[in-house]
Amino acid sequence: MDAYTHKVQYYETDQMGIVHHSNYIRWFEEARTDFMEQLGMGYAEMEKQGIVSPVLGVDATYLRMARFGDTVSIKTKITSYNGIKLSMEYEIYNKETGLIDCKGTTHHCFLNRVGRPISLKKDLIEFHNMFLKGMEESQEDEKSIEEKEEGKED
Repeated sequence: MDAYTHKVQYYETDQMGIVHHSNYIRWFEEARTDFMEQLGMGYAEMEKQGIVSPVLGVDATYLRMARFGDTVSIKTKITSYNGIKLSMEYEIYNKETGLIDCKGTTHHCFLNRVGRPISLKKDLIEFHNMFLKGMEESQEDEKSIEEKEEGKED
């Protein structure tokens, strides 16, 4: 999967020119939307099918400060999925330095139009298969990174 790229805008910063912490959460959502579109079906298609996916929880760890004018790259992956719940992980890298500015996770469920939980595995197999594919690709990307790191140690 391709990382999502975002250029820090002036309105996303505080008086010191540092990105306000709330914007990292927004960038998680932007990256998640892009990730799903890369898999072939984004939020717009899910909503056409009557599915919503609210955020059940979010966590962010801020390691470095992004500033106005920086370009960040957001690596997104699925860490768990069971047809009913989905968890995703994000790493926000500064494109110039290559260092991680922020790491985070989000947790989601799937609801129908009236707000009742649904199982994509039972009710919408095409979305279920899409998330399985995303999880598989996330695991393959992780293995590839680990193999590269092991090669560096030799």
